Amino acid sequence: MILHIDMDAFFASVEQRDNPDLKGNPLVVGGASGRGVVAAASYEARRYGIHSAMPMFMAKQRCSHLTIVPPRKDHYAAVSRSIMAILSNYSPVVEQVSIDEAYLDAAGCERLFGPARTMASTIKSEITRQTRLTCSIGVAPLKFLAKIASDMQKPDGLTVIHPAEVADTIKTLPLEKVPGVGKTAYGQLKAMGLRSLGDIQVINPELLKARLGKFGGRLVDLAHGKDDTRVTPHTPTKSISTERTLPADTLNREDLQKHLLAQSQEVGRQLRRDGFLARTITLKMKDHDFKLMTRSITLARPTQSSEMIYQTATALLGHHRLDKALRLIGVGASSLIADTPPQQGCLFTSPDRKADGWEKVDHAIDRIAERFGRTAVHRGSLTPTD
Repeated sequence: MILHIDMDAFFASVEQRDNPDLKGNPLVVGGASGRGVVAAASYEARRYGIHSAMPMFMAKQRCSHLTIVPPRKDHYAAVSRSIMAILSNYSPVVEQVSIDEAYLDAAGCERLFGPARTMASTIKSEITRQTRLTCSIGVAPLKFLAKIASDMQKPDGLTVIHPAEVADTIKTLPLEKVPGVGKTAYGQLKAMGLRSLGDIQVINPELLKARLGKFGGRLVDLAHGKDDTRVTPHTPTKSISTERTLPADTLNREDLQKHLLAQSQEVGRQLRRDGFLARTITLKMKDHDFKLMTRSITLARPTQSSEMIYQTATALLGHHRLDKALRLIGVGASSLIADTPPQQGCLFTSPDRKADGWEKVDHAIDRIAERFGRTAVHRGSLTPTD
């Protein structure tokens, strides 16, 4: 049996736990400006139709007495680590898939913790005891069903799908509940007259594959109770990125470069913390018409230097023709490799040399931030003008 553990309204619940005055009130975590986006909504706020990824101005329209709390990413990450540590006490096979959810393989653990339902109940109690937060857990013999089950009785729920119940569950399971079925795929499936996962059992598999490609084949497998995906601990990090919706749409390259500087420092800090070097740097932009654009370049030498990331991102911006004002900008690092001992430097002058000289500064800033907080020291050009 596989457990899927999903924290309930995680960011919002942490804020309500830390500030008892916020309990019972509609609350969202996110940027307070009209251009901000809801990162998480408490269950009280969800009663007004507010949900994550909703524009903040729309959330405020739906609830005039809404409380907006700025996000505390580092704090949420620390709480998440404590939750994952709890899960690791119950099974050596834990796969964290996001900051607030994870899969756990219960195989071989029954003699220690009892049947899967008992084990899940114990985990729920332990998480609440240690963190004063609630979670919902789904238990099933298939990974995708465990995820679906965790959402059936939120919040603070526990749902078990026994092996004998799998066939009946699949037969009536709405397709929009199946992980991976987004709006586009659901629209195509609906146009084919398909409503439940059971409906796929009688359709020609080749027709579904022709419409949805590889994912069509996976849906056929799921419809017949086949899910070969396993709980895989320590999933390698594939990329590190950060982005920001700007206070106002802008064509000002100097302002955009300041955002890129702050974002490059954040991406570089995470690379150094996690022990990675990046081969590819990506610039992400979204204009005022919400058109998304990305520009990437692969470096001759992998880097974790904030300065090198910044230089590369600004170069990509410099080659982009700004026809329309931007509402969002971001920086990403991918094609990651593990950090290795010092590499052979370039014999002759190269564009990397200046960035290399900043690496000692990067590490010094990292140590200061660890001891005194991330706002203790910053680049002078990022000092607020007011």
